[in-house]
Amino acid sequence: YPSEFLMQKITEDNQIPVHLHVSVSLQYVAGLKGNALVEFFHGNIAEVENEELRHLMWSSVLFYKTPNVEVMACVLLSTKAIYFLLDDSFIHADEHQSDFWNKENSDCENSSFHLSCCFVLKLNDLQSVNVGLFDQYFRITGHSADHIVTCLTRDSYNTHTFIQQLMAVLSLLARTPSPEPVDKDFYSEFGSKNTGKMENYELIHSSRVKFIYPNEEEIGDLAFLVAEKMDGLTNLQSLNILLYVLAFQVNHVEGSAQNTSSLQPKTLILTSSDLFLFDEDYISYPLPEFAKEPPKRDKYQLADGRRIRDLDRVLMGYQTYPQALTFVFDDVQNQDLMQNLTLDHFGE
Repeated sequence: YPSEFLMQKITEDNQIPVHLHVSVSLQYVAGLKGNALVEFFHGNIAEVENEELRHLMWSSVLFYKTPNVEVMACVLLSTKAIYFLLDDSFIHADEHQSDFWNKENSDCENSSFHLSCCFVLKLNDLQSVNVGLFDQYFRITGHSADHIVTCLTRDSYNTHTFIQQLMAVLSLLARTPSPEPVDKDFYSEFGSKNTGKMENYELIHSSRVKFIYPNEEEIGDLAFLVAEKMDGLTNLQSLNILLYVLAFQVNHVEGSAQNTSSLQPKTLILTSSDLFLFDEDYISYPLPEFAKEPPKRDKYQLADGRRIRDLDRVLMGYQTYPQALTFVFDDVQNQDLMQNLTLDHFGE
């Protein structure tokens, strides 16, 4: 251990997304290759001697306790645990986190020693994995609120690869077998008799970890919500969601040393007639079993919506992936413009 193929794969995956800024400590990790990366893992992160590093991924992550703070992390999957190596700026991002992260090392701040905190979720504590719509993100759930993390990969390939690797590693775990299930037919297995609604599609792994995928109703609910935001102008039957993608909205910050741009996470939804930006809650839904009350905010909150017919032009940047798109809309105040022109010019 490890094989040449695995070393090469982990080295290739060890790249920070170009559009996201990280601290010096994580830049150091991103600079490691091959053997140096594996030695770093065993020397600084691994909790037991005989665990193997199986997969590495860079992703934005959200914690259940701090749902408004998205932070960059290097996610390391081993045969024993999932490690989230976090940007050290995260500890200072929210003062309500003092009970969540202990601040023993705050005296290191002014030295040349760069600190990263590492959040560990042991595979034995893992209970379920919820995959988001179109594999844009996934949520890992443990046994308490401290053990719920969402990885916002914004990339179906990264999500798919991580889930595959996680299933492979879970297969190695020796767990006590579940009690023999009572034979159920299809309808009692998937349907709730009280509501008549189909539940989300569940795959129960041999390690007893549930992998939960969204079903078609979730898209139907989303289409209904979008139709509501369109003030009932569109017939729900004719409303098709053509695209759902997790993106960033670029806000230029002027007056700073150099005109920097901040990236605001948004969910972009394109229908046949409109373009919408939503603020989505990626961490609270579906509700964890221990939740006593519903989350404080809805899953989808409309941030902006424009009609496609008002779209004037689309500007494309020339950089490599991720691509920057600028949508320029005609700023028409009154939507019924043609009708008004007719009245003004030809009517009394």
